[in-house]
Amino acid sequence: MGALDGKVAVVTGASSGLGAATARLLAERGATVVGVARDRDRLAEVFAEIQSGVYTIADVADPEACRAAIDYALETCGGVDALVNVAGSHTMRRTEGLSDAEWSHDLAVNLDGPFFLCRAALPHLLARAGSIVNVASIAGVEGQAYSAGYCAAKHGLIGLTRALAVEFTADRLRVNAVCPGGMDTPQVREFSAPEGADFDLILRAASPRGLMDPRQVATLIAYLVGDDAAAVHGAVYRVDNGKGAG
Repeated sequence: MGALDGKVAVVTGASSGLGAATARLLAERGATVVGVARDRDRLAEVFAEIQSGVYTIADVADPEACRAAIDYALETCGGVDALVNVAGSHTMRRTEGLSDAEWSHDLAVNLDGPFFLCRAALPHLLARAGSIVNVASIAGVEGQAYSAGYCAAKHGLIGLTRALAVEFTADRLRVNAVCPGGMDTPQVREFSAPEGADFDLILRAASPRGLMDPRQVATLIAYLVGDDAAAVHGAVYRVDNGKGAG
């Protein structure tokens, strides 16, 4: 018997990185996983390894696509017990050159998408005493250079988490956030700095212990989804490999 047997978990950003690691781990622990991402080929590759899972293609910046993703989970799995908002986007840019479209994109993917998915899933999560785990970032609790849009969105995602936690205090729904530091993911490996960037400022976000394996963060997410975390509500966890220890 797995710790998550019988639970249906919707995981966004499931085609790579932390989203893929989370989808795999939740499935290993017994959950039926509904993967959501934009990249059909990479999503299919991940879910070829997951026996108890299905997937759907969606752009989380689109509210109708978010609603359709939740509807797909209901139609294929009969309900939703957990929503894990992992999908995110981070491109470093100088703030003075940040375009309107780039700013809007940062907020759309990193903040609007989780809101759209929470809104669509809430009635079904409330019906099953479910759980929401929003993946923010250490950029949601501190500043990072060349990341104005990303930081603003991730700070906002923590605010959304706390607002929902207060609003649903009297319900059995649980809402929590996880704030990872640097992980060994494709997005991090493909990192590029703006021209002329000050790398001393960029390296302030790094842990002295180096990059984490995404599965190390997925382990905390799996705990928060499960019944062992029944008393955990409105919490914001840093998982930063010791970056904030000092």
